[in-house]
Amino acid sequence: MDSSSTLSPAELAALARGLHFDPFAVLGPHDARVGGRDGVVVRAFRPFAASLEVRMWPGTDRHAMTRVDPEGVFEVFLAGARRATLDYRLVATWTDGTETEVDDPYRYAPVLTDFDLHLLGEGTHVRAYDRLGARLMSHEGARGVSFAVWAPNARRVSVVGDFNGWDGRVHVMRLRQPSGLWEVFVPGLEAGDRYKYEVAGADGAIVLKADPYGRRFEAPPRTASIVWEDPGYAWQDEPWMAARPAAGAWQQRPMSIYEVHLGSWQQEHGRTLTYREMAERLVPYVRDLGFTHLELLPVMEHPFTGSWGYQVTGFFAPTSRFGPPEDFKHFVDVCHQHGLGVILDWVPGHFPKDQHGLARFDGTSLYEHADPRQGEHQEWGTLVFNYGRHEVRAFLLSNAIYWLREFHIDGLRVDAVASMLYLDYSRQEGEWVPNEYGGRENLDAIRFLQQLNTVVGAECPGAMMVAEESTSWPGVSRPVHLGGLGFTHKWNMGWMHDMLDYCAQDPVHRKWHHDRITFSMLYAFSEHFILPFSHDEVVHGKRSMLDKMPGDVWQKHATLRGLYGYMFAHPGKKLLFMGGEIGQWREWHHDRPLDWGVLGDPLHAGLQRWVRDLNRVYAEERALWERDADGAGFAWIDCHDHENSVISFLRMGVPAAGAAAAPAAPGTSGLAVVLVNFTPIPRTDYRVGVPRGGAYVERLNSDAEAYGGSNMGNAGRVIALEEPRHGHPFTLSLTVPPLGCLVLAPDA
Repeated sequence: MDSSSTLSPAELAALARGLHFDPFAVLGPHDARVGGRDGVVVRAFRPFAASLEVRMWPGTDRHAMTRVDPEGVFEVFLAGARRATLDYRLVATWTDGTETEVDDPYRYAPVLTDFDLHLLGEGTHVRAYDRLGARLMSHEGARGVSFAVWAPNARRVSVVGDFNGWDGRVHVMRLRQPSGLWEVFVPGLEAGDRYKYEVAGADGAIVLKADPYGRRFEAPPRTASIVWEDPGYAWQDEPWMAARPAAGAWQQRPMSIYEVHLGSWQQEHGRTLTYREMAERLVPYVRDLGFTHLELLPVMEHPFTGSWGYQVTGFFAPTSRFGPPEDFKHFVDVCHQHGLGVILDWVPGHFPKDQHGLARFDGTSLYEHADPRQGEHQEWGTLVFNYGRHEVRAFLLSNAIYWLREFHIDGLRVDAVASMLYLDYSRQEGEWVPNEYGGRENLDAIRFLQQLNTVVGAECPGAMMVAEESTSWPGVSRPVHLGGLGFTHKWNMGWMHDMLDYCAQDPVHRKWHHDRITFSMLYAFSEHFILPFSHDEVVHGKRSMLDKMPGDVWQKHATLRGLYGYMFAHPGKKLLFMGGEIGQWREWHHDRPLDWGVLGDPLHAGLQRWVRDLNRVYAEERALWERDADGAGFAWIDCHDHENSVISFLRMGVPAAGAAAAPAAPGTSGLAVVLVNFTPIPRTDYRVGVPRGGAYVERLNSDAEAYGGSNMGNAGRVIALEEPRHGHPFTLSLTVPPLGCLVLAPDA
């Protein structure tokens, strides 16, 4: 060690071991007075370098640096230099004689402003992704990458990557107290560089962490973050974005959602499709079937494919399994150009314990609660976000805004909301901590969800926020200012479970369970509902949608067609998971594609045709969607015919001017008559009361031969009799086919 060093032996040792608490205080250029002369001392740490020089920039003058510690701390005094105007590069000569020239990150001032720190600290920064993570930028005249990460309890945080041999001693970051944010600007780095944060935690462990705000990751099973720069994607969806309705307006529009797991919809010779390939195949397929929206199981980066995307480690990054972020933008863009909205599954309720992820990020329970009774989901083996922490809220709020703004996403389906709302969710007595009032409600989570929906409404008007909430929590889709959670929609899990339980019954026993199909109308207008037959219903031994139905093959198909018909006629928006439209026999599995070969069977092809026609007629008949949130849009004709297991009801649109006149086209009458027969016994001369006279056209008949049915029906048209029934002045005498669904409307 050279005795001329201006640092103490303790400081030199701390630098060499990567344990110096404030490396910016000693590395880089610093004003100094040596031997009675003013100047600048430049210090650098370059382990494994044989020698190090300072080259004045621009120019060729070099000044040899003195090794002041055998581990690679170098120092030189530049007499007469001024720190404010000093520009230089470090030239390292390695043991093999090669040279490397780099800019010195320790000569640059902080990037984050005090205002940034204030907003992040109070949890109100809703675009934290613009300030944290890895950002390509120009800073003080240099091009490079600004790294910033929140780790308030860490003893040291470094950025490591191929650019420094993954050595955590080289690029130790600056701690911005009291925010707990660490940052460093590394000049010369480019898009595509791999990196992680090396965190020396409060618990004494040193771990490599992926960037919580990272926008791209290596394809699993590798886990490094990748510096990503938006290449300036040229969106072509301006007409869609300009015409996208306000969030509340979707209540008066048809909405039929096709739920998709991108990795298993189709595959090519055992290979998953790319985002661009799915834009070419999936989008036209879904539009041909008449769906209005795609809902994607989580596309955020996740290490374990078997989690289906629900155990996220890269909250700001589309998974690299299918291509780079710009290719996912292309996929969304193509959806919009084809008139198809995009909803993403979003997971703010929990995160996995993977060592490179958020768990114990700085050696403490940072993003999660420390108490496992609050911070862990034993059922899923995951950790729970601490919604009471300002920085955690800023992380989640910014993440929601990121997807909606940067990727033009039309809505987020928030996963497992019930697990967020209840402190005792899936916990036994003694395994949870009551709130401050002794209750089971998670008050921090409630406040977060209300803040989330308020912020989304302000920042991204027109975006939908859908809650997967499986309990009777009141006001899920009620506005925040009226005391609700503020979601635009809620999944109707009760209807889904009742209908699947009912349809699983042998038809001869269904009359004893008739209340299962009528109960939903007691609460159908208490929320803005979506009726889901989702991925969760076709896994883990629950069997496929088709195989759930009892009876022989024909009866299974007929019952499923009738069930889908009831879903499309029932108040509420619609959701169907992929494979349900073709009658796949096998349960869905994330590693294999759908069983497209079944479409060679006319019954399966007929089911697909039925779903296509359901979507078409649903969109055409405004009575089926115009008053989804209004009880005046629904009326039972007869909900009591349990002996025959038949239900009949009316759907009504908003009354139009001149409503007494004959309708000019399908859907303009604003009236639909719906009957569903849940037994294999056809009902002839089955009479139901209707409010209008004249002819009624059979808009849908699930028993049509084209769908694989027995072709029983009403020859496409029936005349109302002037005979009072069910409180209406007219009567329809109908043939209701076995296990069939009929939808009729006044004839145009």
